[in-house]
Amino acid sequence: MIAQLRGKIVEKYDSSIIIDVNGVGYEVLVSSLDYDDALLEKDVKFYTYHHVREQSEELFGFSSLSAKKVFMLLITVQGVGPKAAMAILSIADIESVRSAIAGSDASFIAKANGVGKKTAERITLDLHDKVGLPNVVPKINSQVVTKEDDALEALMALGYSLSDASKALSDIDPNLSTEERVTRALKGN
Repeated sequence: MIAQLRGKIVEKYDSSIIIDVNGVGYEVLVSSLDYDDALLEKDVKFYTYHHVREQSEELFGFSSLSAKKVFMLLITVQGVGPKAAMAILSIADIESVRSAIAGSDASFIAKANGVGKKTAERITLDLHDKVGLPNVVPKINSQVVTKEDDALEALMALGYSLSDASKALSDIDPNLSTEERVTRALKGN
């Protein structure tokens, strides 16, 4: 499975970008927000989801682990495929989408192309307690873990809830590298 790509953007068209990774061009479908931010010849890193079907394979790309995690939750909902999930991620930044799902705001989710009212309601019903409240980051032992924290995103990508990831990082020195903080959080110290 292809989990991430790091390379240079060499082409953009429709809702895809092509990332050159050491001479190999990978076509990656991205949200409209990531597409707008993508500049030709810019070095980028995208987290990817490799979608394999009987007749085709597609790579979906995300500029953050948080966006990839929400995407993966969205495709678990009945009636939501990868393209509908990407359309949902295209309506606003990831924090706004997470807030809408957590707040059961189906009308906001229904703004996405190809997502009807019933599907939006099913999404908010199934996922409102799984996405975490992005603007509410617990304060533990006087250290605040910010929502932009790469270690926090990494733990959430591994299946931790926002609250559990924040607790796991609360007693770990924030000046350590992301890798070291994640390792210590996983070990429980």
